[in-house]
Amino acid sequence: MEGLLRLSRGIDAVNFRIGKVLSWLILIVVIISATNATVRKVFDTSSNAWLELQWVLFGVIFLLCSPWTLLSNEHIRIDIVNAALPKRWRDAIDVVGHLFFLLPLTIVMIITSAPFFLRSFLLNEQSMNAGGLPQWPAKSLVLIGFTLLFLQGISELIKRIAVMRGLIPDPYASGGGIHDAVQAEAERILAAAKTEMH
Repeated sequence: MEGLLRLSRGIDAVNFRIGKVLSWLILIVVIISATNATVRKVFDTSSNAWLELQWVLFGVIFLLCSPWTLLSNEHIRIDIVNAALPKRWRDAIDVVGHLFFLLPLTIVMIITSAPFFLRSFLLNEQSMNAGGLPQWPAKSLVLIGFTLLFLQGISELIKRIAVMRGLIPDPYASGGGIHDAVQAEAERILAAAKTEMH
C-alpha cells in the first residue's frame, strides 16, 4: 500500500501545481473579455481569434482544473445528506462513487475523445470563422482533462481506502477544504465589522 500512497502523492502534487498555475487564467480571460467588449463597443470591430481564445481558455480552466477541484474536496455532492451519515458510510460512498461512477465516466471520455482529437489534429482542423484559431488544441483539452481527472480519481480512491484501513489520517477530516476556509474568513471579517460598528 505504501507504493500506492506514493503514487497518490505524486498525482496530487502534479494536479495541485497544474490547478494553481492555470487558475491564473481566470484573470487573463477576464482581461481578454473586457478588452474584446471595449474594442467592439468603442471601435465597432472585433477579432474572431480573440473571441475564440476566450472560450479555449475557459475550457482550459474548466477541464484542467477539475482534478484540482476533486483534490481539494470541492466537488459537488449533496452535503446535507452526506454530513448526516456516519463517517464509515461517507467513506464507503466515496469509494463506490469513485470506483463505479467517476472512473468509468473518465475512461469512456478518454476512449471517445482520443479519436476525436486525433482526427482534428491530423486534418489540422481550423476554425470555420474567418481569422479564427485552430480547433485541434481545444479538442485536445477534453482528452487531457479527463486523463488528469482519471488519475486524480485513482489517487482519491487510494487515499479513501487507506483512510478506511487506518493507514493514514483523513486528509478531509477538517471539513470542506478551501470553501470552508474562505467561509470561516468571511465570518471572521463580518464579526470584526460588527464589533467595530458597536
